[in-house]
Amino acid sequence: MRMDSITCTDLNLFYGDFHALKSVSVSIAPKRITSIIGPSGCGKSTLLRVFNRMNDLIPGVRITGDVSVLGRPLLDEDILKLRRTVGMVFQRPNPFPLNIFENIAYGMRIHGIGNRSQVEETVEKCLTGVGLWEDLKDKLKTGALSLSGEQQQRLCIARALATKPEILLMDEPCSALDPIATAHIEELMQDLRSEYTIVIVTHNMQQAARVSEDCGFMLLGELIEFGKTTQLFTAPRDERTEDYISGRYG
Repeated sequence: MRMDSITCTDLNLFYGDFHALKSVSVSIAPKRITSIIGPSGCGKSTLLRVFNRMNDLIPGVRITGDVSVLGRPLLDEDILKLRRTVGMVFQRPNPFPLNIFENIAYGMRIHGIGNRSQVEETVEKCLTGVGLWEDLKDKLKTGALSLSGEQQQRLCIARALATKPEILLMDEPCSALDPIATAHIEELMQDLRSEYTIVIVTHNMQQAARVSEDCGFMLLGELIEFGKTTQLFTAPRDERTEDYISGRYG
């Protein structure tokens, strides 16, 4: 019997009096790429941030309903352990103002992972996994902020992988990149999906169609439709989904 990586049942989230997520129920399958699409302000990034409790940092947030990650209730999970299991990559590359090596090693040390040789091995493995090792293996002491935008985003993905998560959340990871760099990051996602459950929020419907196997459409805090990406884009069940993907609004 398959255990879904993430399961939400009747999830509601409030920012004070504002009802941001409305009765969201969804199951996200393991080792697949799932995309969440919808117009700006629809709640897709808020939903993504629920999955590693980033919203906990915002005053006045209240959550009702049930959310499980890898079969364990989200709110019962130790937050440090959760964020080791659920990595996150943000909209704009955000490397630490440290050298390349320390950017990846930092998270491992926070989580108490490994001695020096283990850290070095993991740094090499993670940089190899994101296609940076050959370019950067002789530049590990170079400041990460000197890298190109695409390299910085790849480095941030490597940093997220260093703690050996099972789930990787990506919040519009290509929005600050040019089309060529975007294509490279999309290729990287395809390479990673055999090992990780990937959930990507994107405003780019073409990207969702290219990279994801499952897709959800959100509108005004509701998950309007969820299913196989090909079905959602070619034969949506809800008229609002069809209106959005055909460009009638959003």
